[in-house]
Amino acid sequence: MGVAVNERPELFHGVIAQVPFVDVVTTMLDETIPLTTGEFEEWGNPQDETYYHYMKSYSPYDGVRAQAYPHMLVTTGLHDSQVQYWEPAKWVAKLRELKTDDNLLLLCTDMDSGHGGKSGRFKSYEGVALEYAFFIALAQGTLPGKAAV
Repeated sequence: MGVAVNERPELFHGVIAQVPFVDVVTTMLDETIPLTTGEFEEWGNPQDETYYHYMKSYSPYDGVRAQAYPHMLVTTGLHDSQVQYWEPAKWVAKLRELKTDDNLLLLCTDMDSGHGGKSGRFKSYEGVALEYAFFIALAQGTLPGKAAV
């Protein structure tokens, strides 16, 4: 969703980005992060200049610019080993700095979960409830900002 909202934000009224992999270059440069070196074939190795420039061209974090963005709910988990919690947080900070609208931009960091969200018999429903509440409020026009359809 990161590339889509950068390139065509007008297509969306609201977006939920669940543990988004959005800072591709910085993440792939850190070989201490799990899965990084094993995924060079899929994403590219940014230590190679050719790949570095290509990766910057599609990295959602690097594509954020001054424009209107849709309402967004971005989620992350403190114990996520696949998408480190700071990656979505850094993306949200840059979006907040550059976006030109007053649409809602929420960051929800779950302090107990990893990449798959909450676990346990009923805990996973909390994340689903948050997402449903976001979309219902968006559809009803009850979110702050320009939420009305």
